[in-house]
Amino acid sequence: MASSISAAAKASAAFAQKKELAAPAPHRAGSSRRTKPCRVRAVASPARTPRAPSSTGSVKTAMTMTEKILARASERAALEPGENVWVDIDVLMTHDVCGPGTIGIFKKEFGEDAKVWDREKVVIIPDHYIFTSDERANRNVDILRDFCLEQNIKYFYDIKDLSDFRANPDYKGVCHIALAQEGHCRPGEVLLGTDSHTCNAGAFGQFATGIGNTDAGFVMGTGKALLKVPPTIRFVLDGEMPPYLLAKDLILQIIGEISVSGATYKSMEFVGSTVESLTMEERMTLCNMVVEAGGKNGVVPADETTFKYLEGRTSVDYQPVYSDAEARFFSDYRFDVSKLEPVVAKPHSPDNRALARECKDVKIDRVYIGSCTGGKTEDFLAAAKVFLASGKKVKVPTFLVPATQKVWMDVYSLPVPGSGGKTCAQIFEEAGCDTPASPNCGACLGGPRDTYARMNEPTVCVSTTNRNFPGRMGHKEGQIYLASPYTAAASA
Repeated sequence: MASSISAAAKASAAFAQKKELAAPAPHRAGSSRRTKPCRVRAVASPARTPRAPSSTGSVKTAMTMTEKILARASERAALEPGENVWVDIDVLMTHDVCGPGTIGIFKKEFGEDAKVWDREKVVIIPDHYIFTSDERANRNVDILRDFCLEQNIKYFYDIKDLSDFRANPDYKGVCHIALAQEGHCRPGEVLLGTDSHTCNAGAFGQFATGIGNTDAGFVMGTGKALLKVPPTIRFVLDGEMPPYLLAKDLILQIIGEISVSGATYKSMEFVGSTVESLTMEERMTLCNMVVEAGGKNGVVPADETTFKYLEGRTSVDYQPVYSDAEARFFSDYRFDVSKLEPVVAKPHSPDNRALARECKDVKIDRVYIGSCTGGKTEDFLAAAKVFLASGKKVKVPTFLVPATQKVWMDVYSLPVPGSGGKTCAQIFEEAGCDTPASPNCGACLGGPRDTYARMNEPTVCVSTTNRNFPGRMGHKEGQIYLASPYTAAASA
């Protein structure tokens, strides 16, 4: 299972003058090879009274990935957990729920005619309450559109025709998956978003976390944020992944182990042979739900899998960093993944862990497969494999909501391995599932009453989403069991 190692004492070092740090060379767009190290200048702390030569000498502070990323973004030679630093932001994301509030704060504090700090670093993605007749929800998207036209925002993924999302080539879908697919997630960078699951982007070896509208309004005007450096908890996942497990099982296992407050304002770093074997989409699932443990951010070291995913997606050079061997971690948890079983989170908390087989007598009313956590291409492929193997019709309404337009296309075009060329959509239809819906956040956050698959009655749902609090998917008396796509499909 897991073992915890107590927190180690903090390392300390004094920097009395400017120093040069060797840093990993930036990756060129389309390249997966590292070039020779370059030299970067870092600003050190103010000079202090010099000590005798015998007690000084060459000092290097070992740091974790998160500490290194924030040190570079704040032009500091070194950082320690607990320090507050001004950080330069590489990407700011907002969506239709928080965007109007962020824009309102930006205009109030910087002026009606103010310009954003960098029109190419602000990414605006309508995705939450899109396919609805709710006037207020529709007005939110109008506010985003007007602002993006006014500011000439380069990356605004607009939707105008709600009757057919395919008529909107710019529309993407769920912000966290769209950020990855469109190349906005890059190793070594700092990405902030007005959504708690912005930590999803940590799968790319970057610092990514959610912020509120007030902070986002400030970032929009200045490109900077004041952040406290979090300590890092390291999760070492080793062992061969059993064929019946997915990353959703791993993160539910971890949250059940440490609780929903076990990583409060801490970085969660995932390493080990199991993590190295995961695809980018599975790594996203891991990082996506760190906030359910109270985590500030989640992070996976960038490797060839990361670099290959980014080929052709970004033209921006990026510079990955890695935790030093001597870095101090708040604690370590180690898991032998080969010994784990499929798990679920029972109502009404993500840490209410149970083995899936222990819930075999729970009568369910519906199944929901979708969201940033469980609505990616590989999630639907996994569900399709279960339906294909069973050869049975679903016994409860089964709702399918692809995260993005690209995922929707994959559902209708990619052949499922071992199916003789059938696509996910064909297998879903044969199994009696609902027709895959337009890509968006759907019922994950409840939304207006006409939101597709919203729980308007006190039903029991097995869902691939990320939260199961009362009222999360609609009705406050509904019961949500969080599960992997395998478990969700098998339950259906």
